[in-house]
Amino acid sequence: MNIALAITGASGSIYARLLIEKLLLAPEVSKIGVVFSKNGLKIYNSENASPLLENDKISIYSDDTFAAPFASGSCSYDGMVICPCSCGTMGRIASGVSDSLITRAADVMLKERRRLILAVRETPLSLIHIKNMELITLAGGIILPASPSFYSQPSDIEQLACTVVYRILSLLGIRNDGFKWQE
Repeated sequence: MNIALAITGASGSIYARLLIEKLLLAPEVSKIGVVFSKNGLKIYNSENASPLLENDKISIYSDDTFAAPFASGSCSYDGMVICPCSCGTMGRIASGVSDSLITRAADVMLKERRRLILAVRETPLSLIHIKNMELITLAGGIILPASPSFYSQPSDIEQLACTVVYRILSLLGIRNDGFKWQE
């Protein structure tokens, strides 16, 4: 499985860092294509003490290029996660504006009926945000608000953030050891 990960300028890059760590451990994942928006890179660096992990599975692409494999419908990428996803990025995707690698790749995922997950990190939401969420949902995308859960009684901030990361992994079809209700 090949996954594209976009990191945009919303606060909450802990989700992206933890998602990368979990994707690297997943035996199902062969490649991770990472792209930062300009503000996404600044915020990632300011919120994380450690830089992005270097690994043979990870390829990093510039947001101002369309030369990444996941910018084409003939690519071998199975899905894309935008985490965290700013409402500005969500709005451009909902409007079909493909002015960057991130928005072009999201457009490709929607038109090819592949998995597109937007981990929106914004509050409160305006009516415009809600309508954009509706448009993306109707087009086949998944809106996953970065709202952590407390069912598992997380003991620290990383465990709390992992409750969102495990939901993303589950939606991608990747097995994980996140909290599950017991019957």
